[in-house]
Amino acid sequence: MTRDLPTPTEPLKIGTRGSPLALAQAYETRNRLSAAFDLPEEAFEIVVIKTTGDRIIDRPLKEIGGKGLFTREIEQAMLIGEIDIAVHSMKDMPVLQPEGLLLDTYLPREDVRDAFVSPSVKNLADLPAGAKVGTSSLRRKAQVLVAYPQLEVVEFRGNVQTRLKKLDDGVAACTFLAMAGLNRLGRSEVAQCAIEPEVMLPAVAQGAIGIERRADDSRAADMLAAIHHTETGERLAAERAFLAALDGSCETPIAGLAELSGGTLRLRGEILRPDGSESLSDEGTALIEDGAQLGREMAARLLARAGDGFFDWRA
Repeated sequence: MTRDLPTPTEPLKIGTRGSPLALAQAYETRNRLSAAFDLPEEAFEIVVIKTTGDRIIDRPLKEIGGKGLFTREIEQAMLIGEIDIAVHSMKDMPVLQPEGLLLDTYLPREDVRDAFVSPSVKNLADLPAGAKVGTSSLRRKAQVLVAYPQLEVVEFRGNVQTRLKKLDDGVAACTFLAMAGLNRLGRSEVAQCAIEPEVMLPAVAQGAIGIERRADDSRAADMLAAIHHTETGERLAAERAFLAALDGSCETPIAGLAELSGGTLRLRGEILRPDGSESLSDEGTALIEDGAQLGREMAARLLARAGDGFFDWRA
């Protein structure tokens, strides 16, 4: 593609949230596009959009609307032409996009693991009974309580910097962050350790960056195709099909991870009661091209085992 490329006077506008991590992801997208098409950085404009999820940080996401709170304003800006593409953390993305938008470009996936972060202890097993664990993730809360019911989980929202300050202020003894985010910020030393998926299965699509565009924008489609990472797309197709079949949202504790080996995809999935009283898991393998079907089948098996009311907050 050589025609109709962005220029410093008519730049491609990249929409993003304003946190340091979101900006790092937007800059990575810009740098990959710049390198792919030999364009100066000035041919791209980073447009920061404040979302409802960023503005309201004193309440759990389940009380104010779930995952769409981090994307709605950005997607609206794209639909009316204020931005051309949007960069997202894929674990924050609903499984359905608004009419007229497509999410079909992924950058190479980073470390999928959760980071254990604490100023005083090396891992969860070292915490005394009654110690406070800070997290806003229902998945992490449920996983902690399944394994360590003697611990107390407290609400812990905010970006990486906010949560680290809360730790320093003694709000909790520890928290979890995504290793991917710490790596992208150059802050991997913050983690006491990375938690292997066998111990804490990560969120669906954790560590992946997705780029959304208007469905009728052929220039954006052509440019994004040049930086799309096929393997990440194949893994996320299985994980997000699993999530979609479970009707997953911020209100449902769900974990999932797909990995590739040769032409085979291995998918592991987990659902948990919100109060951490029960966890159900499953895994399977399939040809890579059948990954989405494997995700749907695994979800159906887990739902059949769970029965009615498994995700009920009053359970």
